Amino acid sequence: MTMQPQTIEPIVARRIVLAGRVQGVGFRPFVHRTAERFGLVGRVWNGAGRVTIHVEGTSKQLAGFQEVLIAGAPPLSRPRLETIEDVAVEGARAFRIETSTADEEPEVHLPPDLFCCDECLAELNSPAERRYRYPFTNCTQCGPRYTIIRELPYDRPNTSMAGFPLCADCRAEYENPSDPRFHAEPLACPVCGPTLSFRGGDQGNAEDEAALAAAIDLLRGGGIVAVKGIGGFHLTCDAGNDIAVRRLRKRKHRPDKPLAVIFPASGMDGLEHIRRHVILHEREAQALADPCRPIVLVRRRKESNLSPAIAPGLGDLGVFLPYSPLHHLLLAGFGSPLVATSGNISGEPVITDLQEAASRLAKIADAFLDHDRTIVRPADDPVVRVIAGKTRPIRVGRGTAPVELELATAFTEPVLAVGGHMKGAVALGWGNRAVLSPHIGELDCPRSLDIFQQVIADLQALYRVKARRIVCDLHPDYGSTRWALRQDLPLIRVQHHAAHASALAGELPAIDRWLMLAWDGAGLGQEGTLWGGEALVGGPGSWRRVGSMRPFRLIGGDRAGREPWRSAAALMWETGRDWRSVTGADLARQAWNRRVGTVATTSAGRLFDAAASMVLGLDAASYEGQGPTMLESAAIATDEWLKLPLVMREGNLDIDWEPLLDSLADVTIAPGVRAGIFHESLARGAVSQIMALRQSETFDAVGLTGGVFQNRLLSERIMALLGAEKIPVFLPEFTPANDGGLAFGQLVEALHLMGGQN
Repeated sequence: MTMQPQTIEPIVARRIVLAGRVQGVGFRPFVHRTAERFGLVGRVWNGAGRVTIHVEGTSKQLAGFQEVLIAGAPPLSRPRLETIEDVAVEGARAFRIETSTADEEPEVHLPPDLFCCDECLAELNSPAERRYRYPFTNCTQCGPRYTIIRELPYDRPNTSMAGFPLCADCRAEYENPSDPRFHAEPLACPVCGPTLSFRGGDQGNAEDEAALAAAIDLLRGGGIVAVKGIGGFHLTCDAGNDIAVRRLRKRKHRPDKPLAVIFPASGMDGLEHIRRHVILHEREAQALADPCRPIVLVRRRKESNLSPAIAPGLGDLGVFLPYSPLHHLLLAGFGSPLVATSGNISGEPVITDLQEAASRLAKIADAFLDHDRTIVRPADDPVVRVIAGKTRPIRVGRGTAPVELELATAFTEPVLAVGGHMKGAVALGWGNRAVLSPHIGELDCPRSLDIFQQVIADLQALYRVKARRIVCDLHPDYGSTRWALRQDLPLIRVQHHAAHASALAGELPAIDRWLMLAWDGAGLGQEGTLWGGEALVGGPGSWRRVGSMRPFRLIGGDRAGREPWRSAAALMWETGRDWRSVTGADLARQAWNRRVGTVATTSAGRLFDAAASMVLGLDAASYEGQGPTMLESAAIATDEWLKLPLVMREGNLDIDWEPLLDSLADVTIAPGVRAGIFHESLARGAVSQIMALRQSETFDAVGLTGGVFQNRLLSERIMALLGAEKIPVFLPEFTPANDGGLAFGQLVEALHLMGGQN
């Protein structure tokens, strides 16, 4: 019998380019392992935002390799196949990772700061491992990214880890393709990496394990410790020690604003300890366990023994899990929850280095737990809330920002949007891309403006995009607007609520025509009026105001946001009713009667302020939104509601709030019932407005945007009522509904005003 000669498949070569989130997530090591698995040779390297692969083998081997590249990619990556082409065989003998290069036309994707993965956590807790209890343990799948990157490509020399040369053991891991730390750029160990230090307090100075022990001892004694994390300092104290929590509030001059609580990870899913203090639904548990480890707003249990001073007057707590090895060690050693609030002067960006912390937080913190890994740029913790079954961002930050979004049309030139004032954030748009920065802070102090300018410079430098046009709000007194007016670039001014509407429309470009309810505290409207309860129909670049709230004259301008009695008094005076005596009310009434210092407003946010004053007696607020959040917490869900008439005014179909006033002021009705009636009435009033507008306007869906719709009770009631009418309704899912998402909306609005390219 004659043997047939065996066919030998020819060797071919292909060049594969992948874009998307492929840097800082262990993608090159994954490519290396996959190539070896299929018996392939070649090389892989980073460009500025892309991964390029030259691979050689048989057609069958390459087909399997290409399939796994996308389907089996690391969980934190988001690869997108950009090009694939046949190229000449180079005759490589192995597969290797090459030094990164910089592309001429980069598509940069910044990797986010990641939590400590389960494998590293197990190593952290194993006495047999050389990184046992090392606070800076990480691998290719976890650890800091955005906050340590100085420039791209993402390689160790381009990060703040460049000053920590790898020891022989770490170098071996870094260069071993089969090791989980293969090309892990923040790689470190006790021999060659950052160190921990403790400064201040009665214990004096200490290093490493002694530093951690000193911090824990001080916390157990009721002290306040400033702890440097991944994106900046936290101010920490024992969450169960009411005296310590109140001391922190007094020192920080933060009398009421809620404080976040970080819990030790415990149980199978790490949430056992948290469940003792809050009611966790499935989606909230998923949000807590997300790799970005956000602060999640959840309902507090009545039996919780945490200090009532953590969130006075509120039913929700902001809770989160440890996300860095240092936090795990600190919480495990302390054994109980800690308050972990931003290490800053209230309203300012979080502080990132010891020298500034020691100077600015010295009167707040008793001691400092520091480390010598430089934080290149601050990133406060992200905050989310589950509304209508989905996780909604309240604040984007460490682990979630920069937020990268793809646009349906392309910019003709790069544009910078500078956002609002109270919740500062900026956005950069070019090509089909938009990038929203982390939360910065209130733009009314020098440090906030310095960080604002740093973030603007950083985004352009890291993404290698130079803005040629700026877009800002109409309000002339916003810090962002004042900065924009000083720049020597063409300027686009975008109305505040059009930006809110366009932010949601930008998330859902497949919806052509919207009816948007844009409800918030205030935004400059037409002819000097303050809008805030608007119904807009159309789409980005072509919004038309078709409805609003009945306007009223407010006295005190911006002071009304911190003095809710002003809104209550204005509503009562507007309708010929008397209002109880409050310090300053008599002079205010005289000025109101003479129309001195008053401004017309349609603000839904000010309606909530008025209701909080009338129902809860809250006449002064120490933080933005205090009245509305307390009112929501107090509300008892009810089917009882008051019909709010719809009134035509200047072509708009307005909601008349007057029928609410007698109920709100009736002290014979329990506060929780009055608050519940207020929410239900506004929800039904909004739906009545929408149903009436449907008779004269065409739209494909309803959108709810603006800070008021962070209110879960209100939003879910409107969505339920519209759902019963088979009307699609949406809330923002990727950007905050509040002013933290304003810059993204400004970009989307400007894109259409400029005439984007398909």
